Amino acid sequence: MVKLSGKTKVYGVIGYPIEHSLSPVFQNIFFSRLGIDAVYVPFSVPPEDLQTAIEGLKALGVKGVNVTIPHKERVLQFVDFVDEHVEKIGSSNTLKFVDGKVYAYNTDWIGFLKAVQGLIEPGKRVLLLGAGGAARAVLYALLQRKDRVFIFNRSKEKAYKLAETFGAEVIDRPEDVLKDVDLIVNATSVGLVDKSWLFDYTLIEDRHVVYDIVYGQTELIRRAKSKGAKCEDGLSMLVHQGAESFKIWTGMEVPQDLVDECIKTLRESWVSS
Repeated sequence: MVKLSGKTKVYGVIGYPIEHSLSPVFQNIFFSRLGIDAVYVPFSVPPEDLQTAIEGLKALGVKGVNVTIPHKERVLQFVDFVDEHVEKIGSSNTLKFVDGKVYAYNTDWIGFLKAVQGLIEPGKRVLLLGAGGAARAVLYALLQRKDRVFIFNRSKEKAYKLAETFGAEVIDRPEDVLKDVDLIVNATSVGLVDKSWLFDYTLIEDRHVVYDIVYGQTELIRRAKSKGAKCEDGLSMLVHQGAESFKIWTGMEVPQDLVDECIKTLRESWVSS
């Protein structure tokens, strides 16, 4: 049982909706196992209340928060400092409050990098689905791996803007490159809020590696598994990025075995239920 006192530090996650977030589960395990007197809670923040929420978190003495959909890009309007990765990616998923100032970081890209490093070697051809804040972090990570990336997004204008910023290629249809790519990454919210298809999933082959940043058994993951492809949902990315955020807030490294334990426990207890 968590014991709270006047000395307990408060951390959390802001988003809208936020009820589905698993971050409070593993972050509170991190705090408990590493002996830190802190608690991590979800804050439901509608888009129109984002600025008010940031000011309120500062006033309440909250030490740090993660930032999720739909605030990752717009939150930058209300921060005082950004790290080099936020500057390049253009979105933030981690805020730290120090002496009334807001510091913005991005750990999504590290989380993705660590999640895929055991799935596929660097230097591959990749189909990236999406062009929002999460896709920017994923693309940034893929380019650190020296992968060649093809971007598909329903809004072509956003895809071209992203490709121009980072140096990737925009395609008209995912089906046009499926025969050539090794890794397929879904960086959209499809699968989280609906079950629509991003492309013809029947064309997935057993040689493909599929990574869906949405956690759980999405339609993309189900179809990829049925085709014999190696695939993984976004739970590993979520916990890895959370461990990096934890390090930013506390200065403490989360042991790899604890990260692995949380991924395994969450997959068995929450995602599979």
